[in-house]
Amino acid sequence: MKKMQAKIQNRIPDTAARDGEAPALPLADEKNGDAPSNLFGLTLAGCSALMRDLGEPKFRGRQLFEWLYGKRAMAVDACTNLPKKLRETLKTRWIIDWGEVLGVQADLEDGTKKMLIRLADGECVETVLMAYDYGYSLCVSSQVGCAMGCAFCASTKGGLVRNLTAGEMAAQIALVEAAEGVRISRVVVMGIGEPLANYDNLLRFIQILNQGFGIGMRRITVSTCGIVPMIERLADEALEINLAISLHSPDQAVREQIMPAARRYPLDRLLKTCKNYFNKTGRRVTFEYALMAGVNDRDEDAKALIGLFSGENVHLNLIRLNPITDGPFAGSQNVTGFAKKLKTGGINCTIRRRIGKNIDAACGQLRHRQEQAVPMVTKPRGER
Repeated sequence: MKKMQAKIQNRIPDTAARDGEAPALPLADEKNGDAPSNLFGLTLAGCSALMRDLGEPKFRGRQLFEWLYGKRAMAVDACTNLPKKLRETLKTRWIIDWGEVLGVQADLEDGTKKMLIRLADGECVETVLMAYDYGYSLCVSSQVGCAMGCAFCASTKGGLVRNLTAGEMAAQIALVEAAEGVRISRVVVMGIGEPLANYDNLLRFIQILNQGFGIGMRRITVSTCGIVPMIERLADEALEINLAISLHSPDQAVREQIMPAARRYPLDRLLKTCKNYFNKTGRRVTFEYALMAGVNDRDEDAKALIGLFSGENVHLNLIRLNPITDGPFAGSQNVTGFAKKLKTGGINCTIRRRIGKNIDAACGQLRHRQEQAVPMVTKPRGER
């Protein structure tokens, strides 16, 4: 095991992953909450409170909410069933701002589209549109940058800049649907950032998804590297959303090397918390496992996973690693064989369908390209 740790250590750049300290886990900053000038991002309760403050009847809040998310109004004047005087008042203090799509990469082979979105302050995030038999799913970012320091992820390059507001998360859906003429039926919060480190805005976003966009709770998935206190808090919310945990190794020491945030929360505590989440919500937890050659794809790793999850009502999602530029790890060539070992051991697992392989598919790559001022290919790639 010491040889394995040294091998992994040598692959990791001199970042937080090697300095002996777990990265800070900043939670939502109140200064980064919903910008008071932007109506887009207000929950139903927020719209009602605004109308109350303006001396308007409560039903005006529902009308505004429906215009924002049901009808996707892009300007206050578009909210035509609001009295003109009210609209004029709103325009003196409020705007409706989605940001803008800065660039698109399209994979013609599977229909995946990755979009770079510029926010009001000039910062950029990514969102990924994925086509499935059941419809369209969108992978949404929750922060600009990330503080978690995972060694295999491009999102953490440059660290955390700031949290996204609920409106900036919701705008990713509005922009994609408007640009592509599609309707999103499922949302996964697996893009740039750690969602549970932006907890309050995440909850507002989930409310908007459910009440505004009409997306059912069971069609919403939140992915986390495993911030135990926030998972416990999320369990107490009694939401029927899906929880996905970035596991990536059954060994605590290896996990700490590739995921510095794991140093704060030992694996046994994390697994106990996940079991409690299932007991409280009735929602089975999914564990994500990106297979890296020689790091977590060995026979002993499969045996350890079987030991951890035997008899448990969990799902293991095996992922073919999308290598990042100058990244320390290579994708495993043993994905199918690894899955077979797990299934033989009684573990419920699937191999995630690989999408976007002809574009900058790894999380954070497109934003990193923009930051480095590298020309971005915006025409469809993957052409024969």
